[in-house]
Amino acid sequence: MYSKQENQKLKQEFWVTFAQKYPRKWVLYDTKIKDFSFKFFVDNTKAQVSIEIEHRSEEKRHAYFEKLEALKAILEDEFIQDLVFQKNHTLENGKTLSKIWVEQLGISVSNRSYWDTIFDFFFEKMSALELFYMEYDEFIKDID
Repeated sequence: MYSKQENQKLKQEFWVTFAQKYPRKWVLYDTKIKDFSFKFFVDNTKAQVSIEIEHRSEEKRHAYFEKLEALKAILEDEFIQDLVFQKNHTLENGKTLSKIWVEQLGISVSNRSYWDTIFDFFFEKMSALELFYMEYDEFIKDID
């Protein structure tokens, strides 16, 4: 069991090592859509790559989500499979957002032997989501 400080240091080392293995600029928050972002997540049970729509306006949040849902078959056939679509995903803090994600279970950021597996998962899945987004961003952005 790691102390809080050791855990922070380990996570920092994890992200630095990931950036060294896959040195590239990710889209992440640079989508040109307010509160629409791509995210990496890892803890001691799973790794996730997601699209999160956090728009304050539930109407706009749902509109963006429905655009992605309309593209679901293309997304899964041509880019990435096993995605989970959740229109109303509630975080531990009570905030509701829309989320589309893929995850790998049975891994741990605290165990360095899993790091390469996590890095490869992150690279493969995020690259696929970004390629999809670059191809369909104009359609996704057009909600008015």
